[in-house]
Amino acid sequence: MSLGYLFGGGVGSEPHGIELYESSPLMRELYEQISGWTGLTSEQILRAELPEEQERRQSVGTIREAALALSVHDLLAEAGLRPSVIGGLSLGAMTASSLAGALGREALFTMLAHAGDAPGPGPDDPRQGVALAFQPANSGESADSPPPWHGREGVHRAGDFGPTADGSQRILMLAGHEAALQRLAADAAPGTIVPLPGRTIAVHSPLRRQFREFMAPYIATMPFTAPDKNLLSCLERGSLKTADDVRDMFERNSTDPISLVDVYEGMRDHGVSLALVMGPSIPEGILDFPFPVVHVERPEHIQLALTTAYDLGIDLSDAQGR
Repeated sequence: MSLGYLFGGGVGSEPHGIELYESSPLMRELYEQISGWTGLTSEQILRAELPEEQERRQSVGTIREAALALSVHDLLAEAGLRPSVIGGLSLGAMTASSLAGALGREALFTMLAHAGDAPGPGPDDPRQGVALAFQPANSGESADSPPPWHGREGVHRAGDFGPTADGSQRILMLAGHEAALQRLAADAAPGTIVPLPGRTIAVHSPLRRQFREFMAPYIATMPFTAPDKNLLSCLERGSLKTADDVRDMFERNSTDPISLVDVYEGMRDHGVSLALVMGPSIPEGILDFPFPVVHVERPEHIQLALTTAYDLGIDLSDAQGR
């Protein structure tokens, strides 16, 4: 029985982790380090308004989310918890790579800051968006019963979050042109396609090709190494074992669809019997995981994670600090 750490993706506009920050000298020290690497102040990282410009906003948002996730990891390590398997979605996969020893923290954060220099959309470019799709859990995607977005121009399947906790539905993510997503939602059964307000980047779709091409030369120079613990991919089922595996994931991350199912089923196959979710980026209580999950984003959650690990008999014999 082993412990897994799970890092979500996505960039929210609301600040989180303020109580942890105010109660933890360790976390405040980490934010000062990140400030030096990115040029942002600790206050900007923690809770200031995000910039208006699209790629700069995305960059600062990813720095904010990654900083909180790393802080939660470090606070759990200080309490004596250490994962044997680690994985995440999108930004979470890149954060997990750093904590699995494949990339230094400074290199991760300077890359996230560099992403803010990517060119944004032009005035004549179609607006982009993201939507959630809710399917009956037992529905397939065969030729006889294709999903409603199949063959729709400007709509791409971008992610799979798996079945809901009650087993009734499966949640997928779609990305594409905003107008195409709105038309799809209007044509589909009510409540089955839900465009997300304020999401202006068609993440994990071919529409991010320009961003991928901008980042590729930078990622080619990053000092990746082979992970020193089990690191799961979110782009396909399996582990990232070499420096080239990790570099390939970083390069493809912006344009390729992601799968939470691949991550948590990989954890299950590695014997994980408890997963700790770093921060708030995976909603609590909505999804069906094959093992208990504890979400950690507040001071009291550290003790809850410890108690749950001991109650489940997780092997912590090799636990150590950072």
